[in-house]
Amino acid sequence: MTNSTPGFWRRLICLIYEFLLILAVLFAASFIFHFIVTDTQSTYFRPLFQFYLLLIMGYYFTWFWTHGGQTLAMQTWKMRVVTTDGNGLTLKQAIIRYLLALIGNSLFGIGIFWALVDRDHQFLHDRLAKTRIIYMG
Repeated sequence: MTNSTPGFWRRLICLIYEFLLILAVLFAASFIFHFIVTDTQSTYFRPLFQFYLLLIMGYYFTWFWTHGGQTLAMQTWKMRVVTTDGNGLTLKQAIIRYLLALIGNSLFGIGIFWALVDRDHQFLHDRLAKTRIIYMG
């Protein structure tokens, strides 16, 4: 088992797969939210709904990262997120990584494309959160 950094394209394809999985999770969560909050015309509905979806995504990612270091897509592509020391993530580290990834990806994907210029080919959110993705193959 190697602990090398997976290639940029491997991580990008994993992100696409992750997007499809999180889309399914958010679809199910949206159904539940709409079932509970039936007044979709109220002024508070949209911001509350968006915050709810951010919380669901945050819970999804932080739970997987703190319980084995792999989301479902990362398991398929044989990758794991660890600290720079090679240890598993704490809840605090996972939350920081999630929030930094959310910000970096919201800015036209700068957090992802950072890996093309980074000396260790890490995403910007990994660099800032003191985490890294390793290849488990």
